[in-house]
Amino acid sequence: MKTLICNEPNSIEYIEQDIPTIKANEVLLKINSVGICGTDIHAYAGRQPFFSYPRVLGHEICGTVESVGEDVTKATSGKRYSVIPCVPCGTCSACREEKTNCCENVALYGVHRDGGFTEYLAVYEDNLVELPENVSNSEGALVECFAISAHAVRRAEIKPENNVVVIGAGPIGLAAAAIAKASGATVVVADVDKGRRDHVEAKLGVKALNPLEDSYVPALKDAFGGELACVLMDATGNKASMTRSVDLIRHGGKIVFVGLYIGDLVLDDPTFHKKETTLLSSRNATRVDFERVIELMAAGAISQDIMKNKDYDFFTFGNSYKQDVVENKELVKGVINF
Repeated sequence: MKTLICNEPNSIEYIEQDIPTIKANEVLLKINSVGICGTDIHAYAGRQPFFSYPRVLGHEICGTVESVGEDVTKATSGKRYSVIPCVPCGTCSACREEKTNCCENVALYGVHRDGGFTEYLAVYEDNLVELPENVSNSEGALVECFAISAHAVRRAEIKPENNVVVIGAGPIGLAAAAIAKASGATVVVADVDKGRRDHVEAKLGVKALNPLEDSYVPALKDAFGGELACVLMDATGNKASMTRSVDLIRHGGKIVFVGLYIGDLVLDDPTFHKKETTLLSSRNATRVDFERVIELMAAGAISQDIMKNKDYDFFTFGNSYKQDVVENKELVKGVINF
């Protein structure tokens, strides 16, 4: 089989490998589509923490089961599945509480173990979520990206009457806004890039604001009937944006940090206390979130069109990976098709 492997920073190449031999609790997955995530870009550039080389990238995976191990009881050959990339240890306190997304010893396909930039992959049965016929391979690959946002929306306990501001219009922010909207909330997105704001209004049909403008806060209040947001979801990973978050929620509001800033954050404590702020982080996703995304996709409530703007051919895209993926400033979300 053909595999695209990242040997070291700034080095990626096609190699030939044997098709994997599966364990008793694994399936052999014929890869159909793989989404490209920021992780795949950062790893190539040598900017991904806790990463080792060589590595087969790709953790947003859709495939068809080719064969099953002898202990597999649910997965069926010929059926299509989305892959939950997190492989939990199953024994730590988080796992015992079914919080497998924040397992103390979690490993991810495509990050800590080889992933989907290959024709075939051995995957644990427990990491498969079946796809209905009306969810395409490309959508199936993007379920994982949407699930990250679905988990954040679930953490925020967003309800139909909520006013929600999503900061950052990258793929995670776009998905968070779409899922919050599908949950019945009134949603506003904020991003410093005009192209991203135009994209939000055209593809999502929600108001998009520039957080750097003096009129930002008044415009935010105006969109929410004179109030600030009851839920703020920050998907930027930007220190200044995350520090400002407490000023943008109403009294009794919630903040959910979805994006990660590597360093210390400082919030104004009197404001934080005065508003009796609920501060949450959100990491990875669980099966519940994958199933929620697939349900919304199948019902037409969310669409890959809000983020996907590039398709790649697996057998050729690696030859121009740096130019067409890493350095492609127009890329919002790409999907590799086999």
